[in-house]
Amino acid sequence: MSRKDAELNREVAGYNVDSEAENTEFLASRKATKGVDILLGDPKKAVVKLSIPLIVAMSMQTIYSLTDTFWVAGLGADALAAVGFAFPFFLIQMALTSGLGVGGGAAISRRIGARDKAGVDNVAVHTLVIMLILTVALTVLGLVFVRDLFMYSGAGNTTELGVSYARVIFAGSFVFFFGNVANSILRSEGDSKRAMQSMILGSGLNVVLDPILIYALGLGVAGAALATVISFAISGLLMFYWLFIKKDTYVSIRFRSFKFDKAIVSDIFRVGIPSSIEQIALAMTALLMNLIIVDVSNTDGVAIYATGWRVASIAVTPLIGISISLVSISGAAFGERNFKKAQNALIYATEIGFLVEAFIGIAVYLFAPEIAAVFTQAETAARIAPELTRLLKIMTVFYPAVAFGMLSASLFQGAGKGTSALIATFLRSLVMTPLFAVLFAYEFGWGLLGVWWGLVAGTVIGSIITFVWAQMYLRCMIKAGEKGEKC
Repeated sequence: MSRKDAELNREVAGYNVDSEAENTEFLASRKATKGVDILLGDPKKAVVKLSIPLIVAMSMQTIYSLTDTFWVAGLGADALAAVGFAFPFFLIQMALTSGLGVGGGAAISRRIGARDKAGVDNVAVHTLVIMLILTVALTVLGLVFVRDLFMYSGAGNTTELGVSYARVIFAGSFVFFFGNVANSILRSEGDSKRAMQSMILGSGLNVVLDPILIYALGLGVAGAALATVISFAISGLLMFYWLFIKKDTYVSIRFRSFKFDKAIVSDIFRVGIPSSIEQIALAMTALLMNLIIVDVSNTDGVAIYATGWRVASIAVTPLIGISISLVSISGAAFGERNFKKAQNALIYATEIGFLVEAFIGIAVYLFAPEIAAVFTQAETAARIAPELTRLLKIMTVFYPAVAFGMLSASLFQGAGKGTSALIATFLRSLVMTPLFAVLFAYEFGWGLLGVWWGLVAGTVIGSIITFVWAQMYLRCMIKAGEKGEKC
């Protein structure tokens, strides 16, 4: 390498080294992996190549989710309701960890787009340190207040079952935090294949462990929670090996010279905190909906809602895979300041997501009775089958619409505009959905049916608003970029 080339590379990297040897070593350390090449290439190809492995992984998690619900349903309607009451608290836990992962991952992707390898590594270390701090706080708070959480959420006679489930989940906070953050780091550098492998490993183990711990060892709902913790832990060990032992990722993690950088922490939190609040808002929506449902109906209504929502979550699995990849793709595009590329990625991803979800919606509608039967085989759960079938059919209306909102929110996150995604989620989840549920249930006198249609109306309207907002923002950025101005 010539001295001129070394100086040029130092300038581009923004990395201060004193010798050509050090510069050569640095350049070798920042060689792009295949995943990074995909991130920086054609956005349409990137959407396909990065989404497919994640969709496969999410599909495996779908099998786990179905299996988990099936085995819990075998314990009766009270067990289903207990897990339903615990679900919002689990969502809050996952919101914090995945929010941190999204914030750190988006910041990493933007630095990859800007060709800032040193910045990439620094963000990764900061994300892991913050993760450790949050883990300690959440574990302590969750275990101390777990019973109070269920007593004040209206769990009633299902409180003991719910507490036994939630205690295990809170005790395993570290494995959830590390697993989600490590997976986000892999995804942020375009390594969706290994992200897929770790997710498949965890889901597969969960499928195997559920019947053993729930029934063979007689642990009941606590066994379902323990199976989840153990599976996440083993999946996390695999990612720990890749990041800290094999060290063949684009991201290099070194703690020795770590010092908190306020700018990096701010960059992570600018997306991470709104993302966490977004998901906490979804958990709060679930809690609020539980209260509305109990008032309109009873705890059976909560069991129906929890099961129906789980089926809906499974149905939008392909969208989750696409949205996860879109955060990295749009982040890299914004790092390059190529806003047209980000817009093309969003439109293409939305088209694919809409078509896939329309097909899934038709399939779920046609087979709703059979799907409901799977979750109501126990004699004590059979009574909820007719209402569950009705809910499953109603919810198919919003499947395609979710593509507009979920993918637009991912675009905002990749761009570092976490607050925009948060506002859209608040509008949809904590304003529109409960508002329409109350309006239809009480003012129109539709009862439980009104709650179901309120859920659909809030989701559809909120998703469309978010998509329009994202398009307006992108057009502004493209126009401002062409004129060298700020949007």
